[in-house]
Amino acid sequence: MDIEPFVQQSVMHFIIEPWQQTIPSLIAGFSTREGGVSTGPYSSLNLGFHVGDDQEAVKQNRQRLAEQLAFPLTRWVGSEQVHEASVKKVGLADAGKGATALETAIAGTDALYTADENLLLTSLYADCVPLFFLAPDQRLIGLAHAGWRGTVKRIAPAMVKRWQADEGVDPADVHVVIGPCISQSAYEVDRGVIEAVRQSLPSTAERTYTACGNDKYMLDLRLVNKQLLLEAGVRAEHIALSSVCTAGDARMFSHRADGGKTGRMMSFIGLRGDEE
Repeated sequence: MDIEPFVQQSVMHFIIEPWQQTIPSLIAGFSTREGGVSTGPYSSLNLGFHVGDDQEAVKQNRQRLAEQLAFPLTRWVGSEQVHEASVKKVGLADAGKGATALETAIAGTDALYTADENLLLTSLYADCVPLFFLAPDQRLIGLAHAGWRGTVKRIAPAMVKRWQADEGVDPADVHVVIGPCISQSAYEVDRGVIEAVRQSLPSTAERTYTACGNDKYMLDLRLVNKQLLLEAGVRAEHIALSSVCTAGDARMFSHRADGGKTGRMMSFIGLRGDEE
């Protein structure tokens, strides 16, 4: 998909417009750093409990977003992100986990998926790659958090393979949106990272980076994830990439551009249904 999949719906968040046009009951998108109550380096819509911000401010920020999305915190679910490639299926029994405190989040998991309605999957970012997954026929939705470590550990194909093995989904029927993240022009890495990319993508790794001297490289994490998804059997026309760079867009938090001390945006996806 060549068009920008995200449209800013409010000062606080973007939506994946093509998906929501196709499936009106779906809500999927990405928050900005604007419209919250946090101060200092976390100004203003920081949604991460783990970055040193005032916990009450984070709760207020989350409540504000919940009201914007009309999706209550009691139906959110989040995980403790550890830059691995684990995938966990969640359901309504997990509703509320990680919504108002990090301690209640699902431990040691960077990818969540569900077949249940009225459950909002959430994940946190400040340069890493947010991956959104959809299998329309099976009404499966998922999120994955892919920093460079999770990327080379193949978290993107892990979701596709899990759906194929456990849910009977043909990879060719999976749709993926690669969300706002740090762009290649802002992401300098060392040889160790590039070697890990080469091991993960032995045949196409060289397409994803350029050398800039002194064993430094500019890496396109978006493209690495796209190549991994293609190798996993996802169709090219089912993969959409955002052009938003978190390091160069004032609406975004960026770990690298902000010097390491900053807030977190949130990816989210859920299917609305009849309330019980």
